[in-house]
Amino acid sequence: MTKAILICGKICSGKSSYAESVRTKENAVILSADEIMLSCFPHQLGDQHDIIGNKVETYLRKKALDILATGTSIILDWGFWTKEGRMKNRAYFEEQGYKVEMHHVDITDETWKRNIDSRNAQVLAGREDAYLVDDGLLKKLLGRFEEPEDTEIDVVYRY
Repeated sequence: MTKAILICGKICSGKSSYAESVRTKENAVILSADEIMLSCFPHQLGDQHDIIGNKVETYLRKKALDILATGTSIILDWGFWTKEGRMKNRAYFEEQGYKVEMHHVDITDETWKRNIDSRNAQVLAGREDAYLVDDGLLKKLLGRFEEPEDTEIDVVYRY
């Protein structure tokens, strides 16, 4: 059955790796906001980052409907950090008649710290095109992430 799979989780939680494993299993297309942002724009957009990020997500939601209409499932890999965002995106696809699954990549604090350190080392060495997660960015993002309630989540992936 064609469905929209939305991947929820903190930055550096392993969402993209998890999305890749789901893509293979579901024969789905991954739509990643970070992939577009990092490919098309400088790493540091400053105050414009959130504005452009919202535009990218709006575009990807529309493109997701085009893909779903072909009978191919999609995976949205962009975090869904707020309850409002999770509810709004779920409703968007359900209103179009598509099944929606919200997957939460849940991670221990120790593993999360290792992931952040590993990513930062890769970015600083020029081996990975991703956002450097310094203390300022981490503080900003942690203030935005709302841990999902059990009732919001269809699948939990823990590691």
